[in-house]
Amino acid sequence: MGAHRTGSPLPFPERNRGIPQRPSSMPFHRYARNSPKPTAGWLRNWPDQALDRAPIWASVDLRDGNQALAEPMDPGRKKRMFELLVATGFKDIEIGYPAASADDFDFVRELVTKDEIPDDVRISVFTPARPELIELTFEAIHGADRATVHLCHATACLWREVVFGLSRQEVLRMAVEGARQLVRLAERAPGTDIRFEYSPETFNLTEPEFALEIANTVTETVGATPDRPLVLNLPTTVESHSPNVFADQVEWMHRNLDRRESVVLSVHPHNDRGTAVASAELALMAGADRVEGTLFGNGERTGNVCLVTLALNLFSQGVDPQLELSGIDAARAVVEECNRLPVHPRHPYVGELVYTAFSGTHQDAIAKGLAALSDRAEREGREVAELPWQVPYLPIDPKDVGRDYQAIIRVNSQSGKSGIAYVLKAGWGIDLPTDLRRDFATVVQNATEALGRELEPGEIWQLLQANYCLDHSLAAPADADEQRADEQRADEQRADEQRVVAEHTTAHGVVFTQVVVVGTAPAAGEPQACFAALDAGGRTVWGIGLAATAADAAHRACRSALRRASVRRGEL
Repeated sequence: MGAHRTGSPLPFPERNRGIPQRPSSMPFHRYARNSPKPTAGWLRNWPDQALDRAPIWASVDLRDGNQALAEPMDPGRKKRMFELLVATGFKDIEIGYPAASADDFDFVRELVTKDEIPDDVRISVFTPARPELIELTFEAIHGADRATVHLCHATACLWREVVFGLSRQEVLRMAVEGARQLVRLAERAPGTDIRFEYSPETFNLTEPEFALEIANTVTETVGATPDRPLVLNLPTTVESHSPNVFADQVEWMHRNLDRRESVVLSVHPHNDRGTAVASAELALMAGADRVEGTLFGNGERTGNVCLVTLALNLFSQGVDPQLELSGIDAARAVVEECNRLPVHPRHPYVGELVYTAFSGTHQDAIAKGLAALSDRAEREGREVAELPWQVPYLPIDPKDVGRDYQAIIRVNSQSGKSGIAYVLKAGWGIDLPTDLRRDFATVVQNATEALGRELEPGEIWQLLQANYCLDHSLAAPADADEQRADEQRADEQRADEQRVVAEHTTAHGVVFTQVVVVGTAPAAGEPQACFAALDAGGRTVWGIGLAATAADAAHRACRSALRRASVRRGEL
């Protein structure tokens, strides 16, 4: 709703014929920002790109995530988090900030000295650009087979002037001196394959030309080559602009770095504006190779980018995410235990409610989509899991991440007949006729409104039985002649059912407009169900019977309908 299209007769507010919105009392004038845009005169290419492969995934759960916790992880929780990251498939794991605390230092030493780092995993350790802290960081990784030392300091104008009191040249000198120290200390550790990472913290708020200058200088100082590249990590330390601005910044760096072939271009989005995932995706389109983030987005303030969401976004587009997320609930349980923070029930892909529909229209579409998929699988003689996933309102098959279909549809006062019918079919194998669905939906809605909450599947089943299954007697047996006649018929079960319905029609002088017998699932308690619709003076009254045989089910359904219509023998 910002800029209006060329040729539009009037800006949006003047074209709006609705009720005008009133100005707020909020001091928005305090937040006018200048975007640190790259030099003019270049054309962006990222909008025309598509994501067709997974980036290099780098977890910072044990560093950036841990330092954001009110209760930082103890060694046991850190170990469980590390094991989860390894099992999930991360090959690049930042395991701590060893100069920050004795706990972090000791955890790094434990992993190194006890040989608990897999051969195919490269650990990373974080350090500010302070000589004594860099020295301590190298002590922490002494004896490791391979490690990355991550040098980080702020570069944006506000931080230079307010936090450090330094000029651009002084910040540049800080970066060079820190990089030189990395090289010197790495040369003293010949038994360890040490690589380097450099983060111009607050990159997204730094003048692009200065960010490029400092990045090129550090790349040259550490002697980066294609065989030993520098990880150049570009953070949105405080997300302050829309994702397209960050994409422009990343692409400009990608196209102007002096030694691009010697750089792994990484991004580290934060979520202050709620757009970290979008920022990461657009940055990858703009040329980034690597993404730093956390499982489910834990991090300072509003968090880091969620790597699970990014990975499953790729998965939902037919791209291998190269992370193992097929048991997503187990992963969530470990993360919640380690962070002592709950994952939001609406968190993409993993939240308790993300595959659940309460709305009647959504439930109807999902139920029909699942039925269509099942029908296609049966026609083609294939498993549903082998077919392309096409179900309304569900971007992926919940089973692909270890969920089931049981909680896809839940019932409250907003639910419709299709959702209620789906719950009954999924749980008890009972497929209600269309007209009975409408009838029972009213019963369910009245119950949910009276209770003020949703109904559990078992409560829906009990409600169905209490309202429609009002008879448990057995049908009278057919006489010998009828039995012999029935034995000659091809469909004996259908004949018994028809006989029972005919007896009740004659005995009570009524008309049953619809009688349907179906099989059930074991949970129903009886193998046969019958639905009987009675015409009670222009009003349709339903009854349901559950029994071992079709005849007894029909008998019970008819008697239940008669009782619900208050019909006595011979009367309507």
